[in-house]
Amino acid sequence: MNKEWSELNKTMQIQLKKSETYNNGIETLFELRKQLIQVIDLFRCELSRADFNAIPFINAEGYHSKTIAYSLWHIFRIEDIVAHSLINEDEQVFFSEKYNKRINSPIITTGNELVKQQIADFSEQLDIDELYAYISEVKKSTERIIKTLSFDDLKRKISDERKDYLKSLNVVSNDESAAWLIDYWCEKDIRGLIQMPFSRHWIMHAEACIRIKAKLKK
Repeated sequence: MNKEWSELNKTMQIQLKKSETYNNGIETLFELRKQLIQVIDLFRCELSRADFNAIPFINAEGYHSKTIAYSLWHIFRIEDIVAHSLINEDEQVFFSEKYNKRINSPIITTGNELVKQQIADFSEQLDIDELYAYISEVKKSTERIIKTLSFDDLKRKISDERKDYLKSLNVVSNDESAAWLIDYWCEKDIRGLIQMPFSRHWIMHAEACIRIKAKLKK
């Protein structure tokens, strides 16, 4: 893991545990996300459209076995779902801003159910400009939500009603490769969700994308 990102992530986790350092923890989280979004934005300048669909590690195990387009979709669909459907209990950006039509995606899910060539085929269908617009809106909306949370809010668990509602949206596939996500998220409190979909999850997939890019540019 990138040393600076790792240190920011570790510091943020420690700061969020105490009320007196909570606000500092949010600032650290936002700094981490700022650095990661800069990397994500650079892909737009440095990669061709075909590069976004490339899957050079198709038979590997790990996050780098995907495409960059898929990875970006996956990061921000998950963040949108968790931030809005679970934490803020409002409508996902994906639907409220009509990205379900704008991005030209054949799916509305996180994409966990896709494998190998399916991932490459899926990536080719995406409108990259609209995907980046979605990324920007999701990031901003998540951070607006986070700014409204108090330290005590971090202890809140996801209700059974909200869990059932999420299932009804069909934004997580019933395939066994994806269905576990709902239990995984709903077993966490808000602090736990901040520490995974909103931070560490970004790091893991961003680093995988950097690895894919390096392979393509050899």
